[in-house]
Amino acid sequence: MAVRLLDGVRVVEFALLEAGGVGTVLADLGADVVKVERPGEGDYIRKVGWPFVQGVSLMHHHLGRGKRSVTIDIQRPEGARVAERLIGASDIVIEGMRPGVLTRRGLGPGAMRERHPALVWCTVSGYGTTGPYADLAAHGVAFDAWAGGLRLGTTEQGFSSAELNVPLGTRVAPLLAASAILAATLRAGRTGQGCAIDIAQCEAAAAVDWLTIEGHRAHLRPETEVTGNPADGGVRREPGTAGMGDSVRYQVYRSSDGHVLFMASERKFWERFCRAVGRTDLLGDRDGEEVADHALGDHRLRAELTEVFLTRSTADWVEVGLTADVPIAPVNSPATLPADPHFAARTAWLPAQEYGADLLPLPVHLTGEEMARPAPAATPGLHTDEVLGELGVSAGELTALRESGVLG
Repeated sequence: MAVRLLDGVRVVEFALLEAGGVGTVLADLGADVVKVERPGEGDYIRKVGWPFVQGVSLMHHHLGRGKRSVTIDIQRPEGARVAERLIGASDIVIEGMRPGVLTRRGLGPGAMRERHPALVWCTVSGYGTTGPYADLAAHGVAFDAWAGGLRLGTTEQGFSSAELNVPLGTRVAPLLAASAILAATLRAGRTGQGCAIDIAQCEAAAAVDWLTIEGHRAHLRPETEVTGNPADGGVRREPGTAGMGDSVRYQVYRSSDGHVLFMASERKFWERFCRAVGRTDLLGDRDGEEVADHALGDHRLRAELTEVFLTRSTADWVEVGLTADVPIAPVNSPATLPADPHFAARTAWLPAQEYGADLLPLPVHLTGEEMARPAPAATPGLHTDEVLGELGVSAGELTALRESGVLG
């Protein structure tokens, strides 16, 4: 039987755009996530980004899955009272709009937690609830720009440009938020004391790149105190992966049909590789360091390895890695990844026939059990009557609220 790890946990989500990813993670883990949307078109995530599948943004198909949708006009006092009943019946609240929107309607964390002390409240925003940028408008890439994640350049026409492989702030913040929420929920279960959590997407982007940021900070200290790796002669490299440029035994190489990442920086792996390909002559007249030896700047060896790796396909090199116990990884792109045999063996797409688009599942695997699949993303207000009925709202009240426009 498929299991829902958070079965019985009620979450109410007031979130727009990618801040709703927090609720998606919790829903994938089995929580009952109720998304409160404005009447009419609901969260405008359905109309942003690309591509559109069956007339709706892929972002909504992905981030809206697993949630029940309720439409309530919280700007009206009657709507705010309905929302308050929903909050009072929940364990967790996700506030994913500009800080203060709910507070201005009497639904903020201060008032709600005073009435419901065990409530776990998580505010997810671009820059957090404090600091000089707290009220600064932004979209997702801004948080990676803030965190130093953009690669700046210039087009042929002389215009400034930027590249970003993956927008980390909006992708990682839901995972950080979910971790903090679950820790707080465990404490609330033990003590009856909830808390208010403040997650900034810009700080999430910085947290992922901690090695680079901390590396630059360390390099502010004298070279007598902070050096490079002794295995490379102690020379200071650029922090993070930017410093890989002149590496040799930890480097990307072309294969006969693509690329591989070669990572034989430990002596044992280097020796195994040279024996596996019949090139013990590459071992040279020195043993090298036991670990972290990248053969930095050895251009002769790099040229030799370039020729070696061109002799086999990427799949063949992965097989060498498996049989000889050497770290060799295939280099995929987002387009080619689904054809990778390891991806195919471990990833069961949430199929387009059911979800509107083929979606990646939450990459959590249970041993001996199967995770329950989330429901497809809902249309605005699909579950309004169902959810409010569970709160004890009568059919007559529902009719009156709908006729007044509170429920759309």
